[in-house]
Amino acid sequence: MLSDPLFIVGFIGMAICLISWIKFSIQKNDVEPFVVRYISTISFISGLALLLSIFYNSGDLGIVLLFGSFISFLIMIVGYFLNNTEIVSTSRGYFIPIFIIFILRTFLYEPYQIPSGSMEPQLKKGDFLLVNKFAYGLKVQRVGMPRFLVKDPQYGDPVVIIPKHNPVPYIKRLIGMPGDVIRIINKQIYINGELLERKFIKSEEITLKKRYRLSNGVIETRESDAIGDIYSENIGEASYTIRNTRGENQQYPQEWTVPQGHYFVMGDNRDNSNDSTKDVGFVPRENFFGRADYLWMTWECWLCLPSFEKAGKIN
Repeated sequence: MLSDPLFIVGFIGMAICLISWIKFSIQKNDVEPFVVRYISTISFISGLALLLSIFYNSGDLGIVLLFGSFISFLIMIVGYFLNNTEIVSTSRGYFIPIFIIFILRTFLYEPYQIPSGSMEPQLKKGDFLLVNKFAYGLKVQRVGMPRFLVKDPQYGDPVVIIPKHNPVPYIKRLIGMPGDVIRIINKQIYINGELLERKFIKSEEITLKKRYRLSNGVIETRESDAIGDIYSENIGEASYTIRNTRGENQQYPQEWTVPQGHYFVMGDNRDNSNDSTKDVGFVPRENFFGRADYLWMTWECWLCLPSFEKAGKIN
């Protein structure tokens, strides 16, 4: 992200605005420099470039908020040292909200939107969640071991992880702990030889969307009708809903032994999820981003109206 041209342009633009404003506030010139005269526009464009860079590169906004808090606090101290009330009041107006947002987002809860249907039927694409950042310990960066209040993930937790092969957060169900032997036979899961209890709820018609790479290299999405069987599954103290798709993902019995320091995760939409059975693999402990605790809004597309009908705690 640091080498991204958008990030560099945004950072330079913000730095120029900041230095020009401080210099003008100290010197008290009668004529405003160009940058100060259009500081709102320049800073808006620069800030937008920074946000776009973070979005495109799946960067961690928490680091940017920490840096912004530090800079605004440093400017406030400089204002006190220079006895300049304008610098003090303006920088304080930025420092307090930025620092509060940093604390809330980094150590308490961070919003996250589900990008796929891998957790259907309970959680669907477009659902906005609140990720509990302190569920497994306190840390500033998304990836890394927490240093304080360290807790281990539990069976059945709806965990948000950062896969090793992709910096984009995924939400999955925690199925296996370090050392567990996971076996899947006829789409039923055994942990250390014990079959996970599940109860059939209903069947429903669903539409599958699959991506195919054509001979000319173009990727095409095709839809097909299918039948999904809904079950209630129990693991540990957790109970949640899963869906198996008839006729999909028929495989021979498979078995995995979870390495120490790693975990085994699966999507609730068992036959349509990238998880530990496929490309995600075993998830290192330090790659746990948090636990999805609440669903607070569904917004499926930019032209759709947000819905709050499903708002509530996530099982």
